[in-house]
Amino acid sequence: MEKTAIPRHIGVIMDGNGRWAAKRGMPRTFGHKAGAKAFRRLVENCLKRKIPYVTVYAFSTENWKRPQKEVDAIMNLLGEYLDEAFEHEEENKDICVKVLGDIAPFAPELKEKICKLEEQSKHRTGITVNIALNYGGRDELVHGIRSLIQKVNEGTLRAEEIDEEQVSQSLYTAGQPDPDLIIRPSGELRLSNFMIWQAAYSEFVFMDVLWPDFGEKELDEALRQYAMRNRRFGAVS
Repeated sequence: MEKTAIPRHIGVIMDGNGRWAAKRGMPRTFGHKAGAKAFRRLVENCLKRKIPYVTVYAFSTENWKRPQKEVDAIMNLLGEYLDEAFEHEEENKDICVKVLGDIAPFAPELKEKICKLEEQSKHRTGITVNIALNYGGRDELVHGIRSLIQKVNEGTLRAEEIDEEQVSQSLYTAGQPDPDLIIRPSGELRLSNFMIWQAAYSEFVFMDVLWPDFGEKELDEALRQYAMRNRRFGAVS
């Protein structure tokens, strides 16, 4: 049995921006702007609590189905976040940023900014912030399986050598611990295709608060609930 107060890795499904805006009679884009501020608060609070890894679900493979205006607004916000990261490099000196997902469909300028920030921040050790963009858990598995098949075809890996560790190392989160805790605000009770391999033994905390209102108090409540869990990983306590 494992009982620990601080998880090594938390995942957050940032949900509820649209409903938050609708409650205020504002367009959905207004909610995404407020959600971006909540994301910055989350990173600051996790850094303060010495949580080594945080993964946020920012844009899924299914989100392309949304109205083009909303998709464009999300991409613009992402570009603004990346610009801010470059402008405030000293403030972000402890934050390593990685993007999980297939960035091929993004605009060339945005892809360039993503690659530049990943390269610029890769040696930072305070906290690793994974931003899941054009990400889906099933798509990630397909991507990983294809890479393993390619190794088999090239003769660098035998099919019988493929095990859970090989699969884990083929995913976007290779080299990172699986999330100990996954938080989903907004009142929804599902994973929505988020880290479906890595979440095998994650603890879940679902909260009624909409994402733009998620702050330090809500994070501490999720951590409090996590600390009360008995993590047996299939064993007997």
